[in-house]
Amino acid sequence: MDLRVIIIDDEPLAINVLKNYVEQVKQLELIQTFSNAVDATTFLQENEVDIIFLDINMPILDGLDFLESLHVSPMIVITTAHEEYAIKSYELEAIDYLVKPIPFPRFLKTINRITSLKQSSAKLASQPSNEKPSIFVKVDKKKLQKIFIDEIVVVESLKDYIRIKTTSAKYIIHRTLGSFTDELPSDKFLRIHRSYTIAIDKIEAIEGNSVEVDGIRYTIGRSYLNEAKSRILNDTIS
Repeated sequence: MDLRVIIIDDEPLAINVLKNYVEQVKQLELIQTFSNAVDATTFLQENEVDIIFLDINMPILDGLDFLESLHVSPMIVITTAHEEYAIKSYELEAIDYLVKPIPFPRFLKTINRITSLKQSSAKLASQPSNEKPSIFVKVDKKKLQKIFIDEIVVVESLKDYIRIKTTSAKYIIHRTLGSFTDELPSDKFLRIHRSYTIAIDKIEAIEGNSVEVDGIRYTIGRSYLNEAKSRILNDTIS
């Protein structure tokens, strides 16, 4: 499984360090490096990427503003010399936060985590068609709860936790919305907001910049609006 990588950093030395690390890991493929986030934004409009290593303090457009503007959903790894942005970056669904100088073992730990998430997602997608797809989530320190994928209605972010609403129950687990969404089938679920992922087949109505699911109206985030409406309407027509 090759993971396509880009690096965004205005420091050439930092880019070289990460480039060297990426080259040491056989499942990573470095596609491009950028010294500013504006050029990366243009690149992402036409190219698919799995992982972005993103600096925060950059000219023109800083890393956090760039992250807020994204309407695609690669895994984001923050790479910075400043520790104070960690909470904000996790609120924006960064998968990890690496403080410079970044030791290679710490970098490798992040890659192993990402690889594990990707493998879980691929395993879910490859389940036999006669087996009802499901996922296990940890609802307390000892209990793993089985949830059938087709029963999930909405997943809502609660900062360091998420609320999973199914057709029969609700569960609160210690996960980020981004990492959990990555494990769901991308053809059946849609991120419509920094705080919401919805089951496309559970959408009852669309009005303006919102959708109605199970009788509740959810706002579509501005940066998600065009893609969300396109996905929803295309899936409905097809």
